[in-house]
Amino acid sequence: MSIAPLYLVIDQGTSSTKSFLFDETGNIIHTEIIKHRLQYLVPFHVECDPKTILNACKKLIAESIIVAGRNSITKVGIAVQRSTFLFWEKNSAEPVTQALSWQDSRAQNIVNELSNHSDWIWEQTGAPLSPHFGGPKFLHMIRMNPDLRKKVSSAQILYGPLSAYLTHALTGTATVDESIAGRTLFFNIHSSTWSKKCLDLFQIPESGLPLLKPVLNNYGLICDTNLSLQCVIGDQQAALIGQAGLTRGCIATNFGTSASVLYNAGENPIVVDGLISSVLLSDGTQRKHLVEGTINACNSLFYHLEKELKLPHRFMKWHELCSNQSTNGIYVPGFAGLAAPYWKSGFNDIYRNLDHKNKNEIIRAGMESIGFLVKNILDQLQPIMDSNLKSLTAGGGGARPPLLQFIADLTGIPITNSAIKDCTAYGVFLLLRPKNGNDDYQINQIFSPRQNKAVMEKKLADWKEVLESIVQSVK
Repeated sequence: MSIAPLYLVIDQGTSSTKSFLFDETGNIIHTEIIKHRLQYLVPFHVECDPKTILNACKKLIAESIIVAGRNSITKVGIAVQRSTFLFWEKNSAEPVTQALSWQDSRAQNIVNELSNHSDWIWEQTGAPLSPHFGGPKFLHMIRMNPDLRKKVSSAQILYGPLSAYLTHALTGTATVDESIAGRTLFFNIHSSTWSKKCLDLFQIPESGLPLLKPVLNNYGLICDTNLSLQCVIGDQQAALIGQAGLTRGCIATNFGTSASVLYNAGENPIVVDGLISSVLLSDGTQRKHLVEGTINACNSLFYHLEKELKLPHRFMKWHELCSNQSTNGIYVPGFAGLAAPYWKSGFNDIYRNLDHKNKNEIIRAGMESIGFLVKNILDQLQPIMDSNLKSLTAGGGGARPPLLQFIADLTGIPITNSAIKDCTAYGVFLLLRPKNGNDDYQINQIFSPRQNKAVMEKKLADWKEVLESIVQSVK
């Protein structure tokens, strides 16, 4: 009697790790979640415990094996948050430091020091010189910790993204996939190799880095199992693939803890001012590339507003609180900094023409800030698009009706909401199963523009005015 093949996907995100068991048709037969806490030490310093995350991965894998029963898990893939970095022991794969979250910007002093190198770094790596990425974090950490610098010099430890640590700890081999390597700021997007010029700038020995590998690759057997890890990929890359994004010119948005506007640039990398270029997918014979605009504060924005507004978590149903609320004010979330296309490190939140007694208005303005940033990113993408954008797909837990309707009104294009709830996990599944394709995308709802164009143009003008003042004043 044949055994139905199953595919195990681990989705390791900012605040939780999830497991999914898919059957061949893409149905989820089991899913589980383990949450973990971020540590907010001081403003703009955000860490997480890598061992806690590793243990969550191991537990979810073990539970999935039990659930599968007589069914066979044929392949395993993992999608991981991208700009979270740490040091770990080369021989034992034990963490040496906490993992500095992608939200962490403590390395701003390094960025300021190296600012005259920013243009060539962006051209070579496809990414801006930012404290959120790997190079500045490395240099900051070894300067602050002489013992760490000593271990780096003696080749005792490795440095890399969280995905590389997890892969090493799970399989025994220290490797980093090309899709996440782009967040290091020392990965050459044009040659798909470590950039010697960038390594020298950030004082990083290549011997202290994991080996570069394609996204689709046999990474080895997962500890204490006979399961082979076949795919390691950035979470947002997986989300685009989960929204039928394997064809050049495809564009989608994904709204989670952070958010992204994602564009499949095809076989050749394209460097765009204000945006990030990275590998979307690679298998050792070919690569597809991604141009992306990231938004640091999406669902995390509403957790932040809970604290700012002293609102209990159970009451923060933002999609309900702002659905019938309007505002003429502007709110700019500075707590995590601004990513694309402005690239400004953390600053105090900006409130403009808002009634501080009306919490719902502030929540509405917060939601609108996400929509404004989506519009700004789309404007940056416009010159490289093959044709005018006729619609935009949206997925992720933050893809709620009031936000999608606002984006439709702001951009003047219909927004289609994916029927697939977990686009990231589904994207990994599509890569694992024998038949890859774009024939699985299903639409849940379409949001057509319905707001007066003049009203939207006025709101955009107000947003632009506030953002210009921030760009000029925030260093």
